[in-house]
Formats: sequence, C-alpha cells, structure tokens
Amino acid sequence: MVQEGTFRAQIRATLGLGLPLIGANLATLALGITDTVMLGWYSVPALAASTLGFSFYFLLFILGKGFSAAVMPMVAQAASGGDETEARRVTRMGLWLSLAFAALAIPVTWFSGPILIAMGQQPKLAALTQDYLRIFGFTMLPALMLQVLISFLAAMERAQRVLWASLIGAVLNAGLDYALIFGNFGLPALGLRGAAIASVFTQTLIFLIAAGFATLPYEMRRYQLFVRFWRPDWAALAQVFRLGLPIGLTSLAEGGLFSASALMMGWIGTLALAAHGITLQIVSLTFMVHMGLSSAATVRAGRAQGRRDARDLRLGALAAVTLSGVFGLLSVAVIVLMPRQLLGLFIDPTDPLKPQLLGVGTRLLMVAALFQMTDAAQVMALGLLRGLRDTRVPMIQAAISYWLIGIPAGYVLAFPMGFGAVGVWFGLVIGLTVAGVLMMTRFWRLAPHPGTSQPA
Repeated sequence: MVQEGTFRAQIRATLGLGLPLIGANLATLALGITDTVMLGWYSVPALAASTLGFSFYFLLFILGKGFSAAVMPMVAQAASGGDETEARRVTRMGLWLSLAFAALAIPVTWFSGPILIAMGQQPKLAALTQDYLRIFGFTMLPALMLQVLISFLAAMERAQRVLWASLIGAVLNAGLDYALIFGNFGLPALGLRGAAIASVFTQTLIFLIAAGFATLPYEMRRYQLFVRFWRPDWAALAQVFRLGLPIGLTSLAEGGLFSASALMMGWIGTLALAAHGITLQIVSLTFMVHMGLSSAATVRAGRAQGRRDARDLRLGALAAVTLSGVFGLLSVAVIVLMPRQLLGLFIDPTDPLKPQLLGVGTRLLMVAALFQMTDAAQVMALGLLRGLRDTRVPMIQAAISYWLIGIPAGYVLAFPMGFGAVGVWFGLVIGLTVAGVLMMTRFWRLAPHPGTSQPA
C-alpha cells in the first residue's frame, strides 16, 4: 500500500491523470500524422502545402487555445473547494471566448495566400496551401471549443473520457483520409482537399462526443454547462481572458518559433520543407507525452494551491518533472538509434525523392535529439506555473527565448553561416534551451515552501 503524501504516491497520482491525457494527445497527434503519411504517399507538393498550411493555422490556433488552457487551473482550484458554480462559469465563458476567436481567425485562413506570398513563399506553393486552408480553417471552431471541454474534464479528473473521444476521432480520420485522398470506397480522389474535409468532419465529431461526456453522465449534470449558454457572465469572461491571453501569447511565441522555421525551410526549398514536416511529426510524438504530463501537473498544482498545501505542490511538481525527464532520456535513445526507420514510416518507398528526404530528415532528427530534455523542461515548467496562475512573466520569457534568441539564431546559422536546414533546427535548440532554464528556475522560486504563508 502506498502512503498518501509520499513521492511514490505523487508518481502514481500524476500517472493516473497523465496517462489518459497522454493517450488523448497522441490520438490527437495521430490526426496530423495520418494526414502527413497519406499526403506523403500522395505527392511531395501536397505534403509541403499541408505542412506550410498547418504551420500557418497553428499560429492562430495556439493563440486561441490560451483561453481553454486558462480554464484548466481555474476549474481545478474551484473543484478543490467544491465550488461548482465557479467551475461552470469559467468553462462557459471559455467556450464563449473560443467562439469569438474562431470567428476572427477563420477569415485569416481563407485569405492566407497573399499573406504567404508576402512572407516569401513561392506563388504556386502559396496557392496550393490557400486551397487547403479554405477548408481546413473551419476546424478552428470545433477544435477550440473541444480544448475547453478537455480542460474542464481534465480538471474534474475525468481524463479517461477525453481519451475515448480522441481515439474515436483518430480512427475516423484515418478512414476518411484513406477514402477522400485516394478515392477509395467509391468516393472521389480529392487529394489535399480530401484531407482537409476529413479533418473538419473529425474535429466536429470529437467535439460533440466530448460535449456529451461533459454533460450527460449523472455526476456531470449538476454543472449544466450548456443550460442558458447564451447568458453572459462578464466577470468570469474577464477572468478567463486575463489569464488566458498571456497563455495564448506564450504558446504563440513558441509556435512562432516552429512556424518561422517552416517559413525558412520554404525559402530553402520544397524538399527541405517536406523533410521538416516529417521530422516535426516524429518529434511531436515525444512532445505530446510531455504535454500530457504538463496538463496533469497543472491540475494537481492547481488543486494543491486551492488547498494551500505547499508540500503537496512541491512534491507533486518533482514527481511530474521526474517522469518527464525519464521519458525524455528514452526518446533521445530511440531517435539516435533509429532515425531512418522512423523517417521511412512517412515516405512512399517508390518516391524518387526518398533518398534525399531520408538524408535531410536524418540530420534534422539528430539535432532534434539535442533539445528533448530542455523542451521537456519548458513545457513542464509552463504547466506548473499555470497551476499557480502565473502566466505574464512566462509570456515575456517565452518571447525573449523564441523570438529574440531562437529565430534570429536559426536564420543566422541557416543562411549567412550556410548550415541550411540543420541551422534552422539548431535555432530551435537554442530557443528551447533558454526557455527551459528560465521557466523551470521561476517555478521553483515561486513555489511556496511548507510552513510559509500563502496568499488566499
């Protein structure tokens, strides 16, 4: 029997909440991996357009996702005090803010072509990417609202339901991609547009399933998330906005680092951009594990903070960081030992460009192995700081690390110094390392020690 309050108990509690969230993250990532694999089999131009299009879309998405991320610690602290009204208020207003943001973001994706050309992309690639985004962009609405419900369910420690919704969506998306990209089951072969249509349908279905999980079970009905949904709660909306906007801007700073890297890869060439997209999908697999543990850390830190339990807060944080670090070491070993096997999963064996893709991708994966630990550190620190509702200083630290250090370093290494695609990825290493050190240091300085007074 594991004693409550021990390090081992904290490990078990973090895994109990984190494993379903990791599974849900991986299932969600499977949506993108399925698109990448099947579009890679379809054609390199289609893969390059989807990579560029998703990078453009993702910048908008992660900014809007900040409001859902704010819901998680707020509901966790409310739940630790048994305040059902507060949990409902902040979740409902998180959904409101997601709706409003999607209404602003979708037109930007619709007219993405001229923006991409202004950023230096080739006109043919920009036109193909805009065609993709004019369909895929409509996933913004269900995807953002889904994130709010995921935050609510995770904070209520109902993460298994998030996992089931995500798994159903992953299976459905794979089937729709196979049918609509290549024209199977009697459906037309729509290629890149088929992948976009599959994504819109899948995201909408996952949202509806999650909404059912959040409202229909007996123990969830008392929260009445969608009862009188149209009624505003301006005080709660302001709270979610104030906490969520810095979170969104922090994510935008990091997402901007990766999107800027995609743009620079586009300047280098279509082959480099395609290799970059495949490598990012592989690295994203490990990142999703850290993200699941980070979300678990946010919930547990928020609940401990709500109880004003400094010992539980610090011990739980140590457990979460330890788990993330162990997995980071394992992922480094896999990447270093099996780079070509991992890349080969995403490339058509008959593609004449396969040798070149493997060559570029292998070099990028070797660089990616360098930032596994620091990337884990920064995402875990962000999750823990959000549990303390500390979002403004991390936003500034992220902007400095990614935009003032990481992106310029990548540009200088790639172009003036002539390292090309590898130089872009070394810029990622530098930016993520600086962020990891700054944010982890801040959390351990802010986390109260047992026996010290804490603000109510």
